[in-house]
Amino acid sequence: MAEKSIARSKYDRFFFIAGLVILVLGVVLKLCQSMPALRKLYDLPIFLMIIGAVTAIKGFLATSKHHEGEVVFSRKTFGSFLTNNAILLAMLVLVIVICVLQPRFMQIRVALDILTQSSTRLIIALGICFTLLIAGTDLSAGRMVGFAAVISASMMQTATYANRFFPDLPQIGVWIPIIAAIAACMAFGALNGFLVAKYDMHPFIATLAVQVIIYGTCSLYFDMPPNNSQPIGGVRPDFAALGQMRIFAGNGFQGISILIPIAVVICVIIWFILNKTVFGKNVYAIGGNREAAVVAGINVFACIMCIFILASCLYGIAGVLEAARTAGATNNYGNGYELDAIAACVVGGVSLNGGIGKVSGIVSGVLIFTVIQYGLQFINVSPMWQQVIKGVIIAVAVAIDLTKYRRK
Repeated sequence: MAEKSIARSKYDRFFFIAGLVILVLGVVLKLCQSMPALRKLYDLPIFLMIIGAVTAIKGFLATSKHHEGEVVFSRKTFGSFLTNNAILLAMLVLVIVICVLQPRFMQIRVALDILTQSSTRLIIALGICFTLLIAGTDLSAGRMVGFAAVISASMMQTATYANRFFPDLPQIGVWIPIIAAIAACMAFGALNGFLVAKYDMHPFIATLAVQVIIYGTCSLYFDMPPNNSQPIGGVRPDFAALGQMRIFAGNGFQGISILIPIAVVICVIIWFILNKTVFGKNVYAIGGNREAAVVAGINVFACIMCIFILASCLYGIAGVLEAARTAGATNNYGNGYELDAIAACVVGGVSLNGGIGKVSGIVSGVLIFTVIQYGLQFINVSPMWQQVIKGVIIAVAVAIDLTKYRRK
């Protein structure tokens, strides 16, 4: 491929025009959808309108900034684009195949289900990304989710439920068990941070040890009489509403799960912390070069402690929301969630070598895994094959990450 270049302004203008074309195409298809041949498109015209509008707005904003310079197209830039977006491109191909095999996949309802399923996973991934940014990890995340779910659900049962966890507990405010569950997780997060920061213990070993401690503690709590390890149910409606309430429902529209705006708000907060605060800059600095961070005067001990405590707070929130969403809990809740979260972060561009990663990448990584899992279930692919595909995606993502790291 011969090297070519175009002015940046023309490049931005192309996206603006392309977005308008896609938007108009969606409008035309929507207006003509009464035709029998186009009914099987379901909500595809709406998706095209959304994609077109977003692309046009992005192109317009880029054009209005009057960027100077040129955009170079060559074999090298093309290969770099494929490498950096390999997983995303593979997902797009898979979505197209699923839509061809099962057109019902092109529905707003399906998209909202995917976003709902992604919400708590995204909160966990946002917590675990802090530990990955300092070239660490957190294997205790899933068990903290389960512990928070058990604590909150056990204190939020209706007074008339036959098998109450605390038979004599009065009907307390909904925020009390939520705070208790999150605080319990933060205590274990502080233990994680202390082991890593004080004794320079590798996060893999430290969080593995704490993972076992949390599961044992949760199981002991879950086995307390009169519950005796029975699944916790009968949660109060006001608590269940935290995970099951839908907004904007009506006129045949099922509404949007409350979990989606909660996840969006948390995304914005984490983005602000990582990009607009001194603490966020310190996280990247420690992950990039810990020795240089010490020389620069960063309090590495305090920063690592805050990282694990903040991450555990997010795990606690996710656990509470999971208990509310499912209206119950057991001590096995959250098992393996940390592995899915780590995989989503890596697929989203968070480097295992630390110092590299963005919130937008984490969001895309979580959505990629959820879309693939939901889509494969939608076309009745065997769960065993789903695990094989997930493993291949993780291996490819890590290989791409290591390749980029070696080049640098």
